[in-house]
Amino acid sequence: MAGSRDSIANTIRVSFLVCLVCAVVVSTASVGLREAQHDNRMQYRQVNILRAAGLYEPGMDLREAFQRIERRFVEFDTGRYVDMPEDYDPMRAARDPARSRPVAPDPAGIRRQPHVGEVYLAWSEAGELERIILPVHGYGLWSTLYGFLALQPDADTVAGIGFFEHGETPGLGGEIDNPRWQAIWDGKRLLDDDGDLAIRVIKGAVPDGATNREHLIDGLSGATITTEGVNRLVRFWVGDQGYGPYLEHRRDAYRDNEAT
Repeated sequence: MAGSRDSIANTIRVSFLVCLVCAVVVSTASVGLREAQHDNRMQYRQVNILRAAGLYEPGMDLREAFQRIERRFVEFDTGRYVDMPEDYDPMRAARDPARSRPVAPDPAGIRRQPHVGEVYLAWSEAGELERIILPVHGYGLWSTLYGFLALQPDADTVAGIGFFEHGETPGLGGEIDNPRWQAIWDGKRLLDDDGDLAIRVIKGAVPDGATNREHLIDGLSGATITTEGVNRLVRFWVGDQGYGPYLEHRRDAYRDNEAT
């Protein structure tokens, strides 16, 4: 009997049954937790959108706070709003040749760009626009950096920036997560007085006497390549290849509203 239990055929049978039971347990757990995982991803994204916009407070009711956030879809070529299905995913569209295009030149290292992107608009309780929040991404030293850049209603003044996913070196490039560095962005302007793109992340600290310091952000100490990666991706997404046409429409609307 002992020999029968220890036979190769019996060992294979037991191993198969153990693998089958484990597979069923893992599959059941995966299916059962799928909705919870989706909800957690959505909450994480909502927190980072609100945090980049300077609207997040620990313990706040995310569902209630996000009722003031409007998601819109923007055609990059025209900068105009377009209608898309609610489940439209720009990152997935970027992998589809029919819904995207190669980027050239490609300073941010994103390779392909969807024809349609998304923006988030934060509204006050009085119905006034408070923030324009742009999803941004681009390559750093070791990884693609994913984040949000928030602008004031004038579509020129930075309200905040935050990165929610990256693989940069802790203590060096990973300092893009440092609230003190992120705070430097607040109040910086995208454009100079001639309307040209002027915002830039530089190597080292901005000199005290710099005449254009309202456009310059201190670089990360010891992280030159990550610093340049952030500089390139921000300038790409707020420039003509990215949300530039859309932001120009927003600036026109802001100026018209100010004039009335």
